[in-house]
Amino acid sequence: MLPTDPADTPAHPERGASRHVLVVDDSRLQRRILVKLLRKWGYSVDEAASGEEALARARAQPPDFVMSDWMMPGMDGLQFCRAFREAGGPSYGYFILLTSKSEADDIARGLDAGADDFLTKPVSANELRARVAAGERILNMQRELEDKNRVILDTLSKLQDAYDVIDRDLLQAKTIQESLVPDFDRRFDGGRVSLLLKPCGHIGGDLVGMFSPGENRVAFYSIDVSGHGITSAMMTARIGSYLSNTHLDHNIAVDRRVGRFYALYPPAAVARALNERLLADVGIAEYFTMVYAIADLRRGAVRLVQAGHPHPLLIRADGRTEFIGQGGMPIGLIPGAQYEQYDVDLAPGDRLLLYSDGFTEARLKSGEMLGEEGLLRMVAETLPASGGPMDAAAKSAGPEFMDDLYWRLTAEMEDGAGLADDVSATLFEFTGAPGPDADPRREGPDDDS
Repeated sequence: MLPTDPADTPAHPERGASRHVLVVDDSRLQRRILVKLLRKWGYSVDEAASGEEALARARAQPPDFVMSDWMMPGMDGLQFCRAFREAGGPSYGYFILLTSKSEADDIARGLDAGADDFLTKPVSANELRARVAAGERILNMQRELEDKNRVILDTLSKLQDAYDVIDRDLLQAKTIQESLVPDFDRRFDGGRVSLLLKPCGHIGGDLVGMFSPGENRVAFYSIDVSGHGITSAMMTARIGSYLSNTHLDHNIAVDRRVGRFYALYPPAAVARALNERLLADVGIAEYFTMVYAIADLRRGAVRLVQAGHPHPLLIRADGRTEFIGQGGMPIGLIPGAQYEQYDVDLAPGDRLLLYSDGFTEARLKSGEMLGEEGLLRMVAETLPASGGPMDAAAKSAGPEFMDDLYWRLTAEMEDGAGLADDVSATLFEFTGAPGPDADPRREGPDDDS
């Protein structure tokens, strides 16, 4: 058997037919030699006699390979290579410079211009075939990478579409969750309740609220559902329906008496009822912590229950502070759990602050958590100096106090960290006995306590 002529062997017969080669040389003879070999190997070949003509042909039909002579009149091979790279294209074109130059500096200039490989003239069929085969491998890898990038971009586009749908749903869920707290600040005869609710995402697992069955009584609470995200937010919606501000007939903390008159159940009874209700719901693994309180707006008497929630902070009018409560068991963990009540007597100007652990566990710039001592410091900085002017006291009341406290917290947090947990709080301020026209029939749970 006669040996096979390398010039008759296709570089990659399965690939060659799909490749387009542009041959650029001012010598017609050199072009004919290269074109004949390449077409024999199965390539589609176009040719140009100058760099300017080659650029026009490349724009009309982007080549997979370019084989260009270095030394040409007008635009030489280096200038053409730079212009070809600058023009770009739908895919990468493998560029081979044909040259008689072999010095290291010349090769460096060619690579710097954008060439991928070199062929020394006169061109050997064996070397040409080897260079083309090497270029095939590079182009194959390049095409595979482009295909994978297209798959990735397509997948990212689909993920973005899915994210946009989820984001719209979460924004709607946020609107629904915000409707659970229709009033963030409300004044009563004898007191005021202000609320703060800052979820760490679109939606959160914290809930604050208040409701009043009459002129003399108000109930308020701070709740933190375990976990984060959609599940916790759904739990807050359910709990919000149990403690409805607008539908007292469905509020499990309210006892309907004769006619339109209502009373408030004792806080411990409310905690037990919520615990039983949550444990009775099959498939719910979440629990929540809570401080729930009721206040007598005539006398400043507050009765509360703490169920695993951070200790409420009593703020006296003269600036003295005190944490109260013994911790207690979270709601929804143990059947038949018992809850202890605490009584606190407030004088006009005293306040009671309920807050979630989003405050005390916030990470500061120092790397430490705020903690209870840090909260006391922030409260002291937010309050006016003892004996200060009345306008200063007014500016540090209600929502102004809450906003200032939250601003101080975020100012001390790690730069750019954002909220790692929901931040919420409820502030009750006792302002003094209500007016003489208060209806004595609308008394709360004293006789049920």
